Amino acid sequence: MSELPGIVITGASGRMGQMLIKTVVASDKCKLVGVVERAGSDWIGRDVGEAMGGAPLGVTVTDDALAVFAHAQAVIDFTAPAATVEFAGLAAQARCVHVIGTTGMTEDDLKKIASASRHATIIRAGNMSLGVNLLTKLTKMVAAALDADYDIEIIEAHHNRKVDAPSGTALMLGEAAADGRGVKLEDVRDSGRDGITGARKKGDIGFSAIRGGDIIGEHDVMFAGEGERIILRHVASDRSLFAKGALKAALWGQGQKPGEYDMLDVLGL
Repeated sequence: MSELPGIVITGASGRMGQMLIKTVVASDKCKLVGVVERAGSDWIGRDVGEAMGGAPLGVTVTDDALAVFAHAQAVIDFTAPAATVEFAGLAAQARCVHVIGTTGMTEDDLKKIASASRHATIIRAGNMSLGVNLLTKLTKMVAAALDADYDIEIIEAHHNRKVDAPSGTALMLGEAAADGRGVKLEDVRDSGRDGITGARKKGDIGFSAIRGGDIIGEHDVMFAGEGERIILRHVASDRSLFAKGALKAALWGQGQKPGEYDMLDVLGL
């Protein structure tokens, strides 16, 4: 029997789910042992390779998450908040690593995930790429070096099918900027400008969201002062970088103690 860690992918029919499946199948460091779809999906009961339009992979799509989690070492999950919260509890029961790339979660969702992390290794990040996580570190450093005379604005762009705004990555960058300033993001966040809003409040961290076409992901962190602007930027041109980062996290999580981790932990940053 192979000793390679077994990986389960949730949300198999989605673009990210299919990219994750391809990434796991192409890897020589793990094996695909399960794929999960929502109840009622026409993928249920089909070989996932055939459902994706290719050759059979010997893995049948199921809506019984716990059954496949029980035979896996890690679950990679880029779905929706309600599904991710449910999967967190099931992954904790199965004692498998849960890698979460889902965004748009509420404080209540995060509390439930934190509760699950008492029994399981959970790695959650708004973005799984090396470049974005380096950008996060730089954002915190620059925010700490510049005072509130420099306005911070986070501008993000994504495809027209993204359902949440600001993006999880934008919020991650906002948290980094707030940490650098020594404040809580919830106290200085400004992401609802419309109409006569009045002058910008000093010290606020602003968010602007663009949605259009097939943009994979672009994030700018602007520090705007009198007479100059400093702009830190990351552009994603290939969605596979997120899948590769998520798989790296799933493999890193093997043997880690239960708790919540992020990609900075995975990358040693």
